[in-house]
Amino acid sequence: MIILGIDPGYAIVGIGVIEYKDAKFRPLEYNAITTHSSMATSLRLRIIFEEIGAYLDKYKPDAVAIEELFFNSNQKTAIAVAQARGVLVAQTAVRDIPIYEYTPLQIKQSVTGYGRAEKGQVQQMVKLLLRLNAIPKPDDAADALAVAICHAHSSKSNDILGTNRL
Repeated sequence: MIILGIDPGYAIVGIGVIEYKDAKFRPLEYNAITTHSSMATSLRLRIIFEEIGAYLDKYKPDAVAIEELFFNSNQKTAIAVAQARGVLVAQTAVRDIPIYEYTPLQIKQSVTGYGRAEKGQVQQMVKLLLRLNAIPKPDDAADALAVAICHAHSSKSNDILGTNRL
C-alpha cells in the first residue's frame, strides 16, 4: 500500500510518501510544498494545488492521510490553513483517492504509543520506524511521515469500521 501523508499548512505543507507492505515501512519521498508570505493568497493556493497534484500523479497512492486542523489562537492563520487544506482535499477527491484524517493525539499515539508525546519523540520514532539515518527535515515533512505511519497502523480498522474517512 502506498500512503501519502500530509501535514497541512499555508506557508509549508509537509509531504511524506511511504510504502507499507507485510508490516514493514519503506520511505519513498518526503519534502515540503512552500509558499512565501509576500505572494497573493490565490497564488499560494495555486502552488499548493499544483504541487500536491504532481505528488498524487507521481505516486498514485492507495490512500491519503491528513492531519486534522487544530487552532486555539490566530484566527487569520486558521482560515488560511483551512483554505490550503481544502485545496489538498479537493485535489485528492477529484482523483477518487480515499482520504483519511487523524488528530494530533491519534498520530502521536500510533507512532510513539503515547498520545501526549513531544514533537522530538515523534520525530525520533519516525526515523526509527522508517530506518532513516537522520530525522527528516523540514519538521513538516517528518510530521507528514508520522501521519502516513498512523494511517498504515490504522488502515485495517478503518477499512472494517469506515472510521476517519473524509
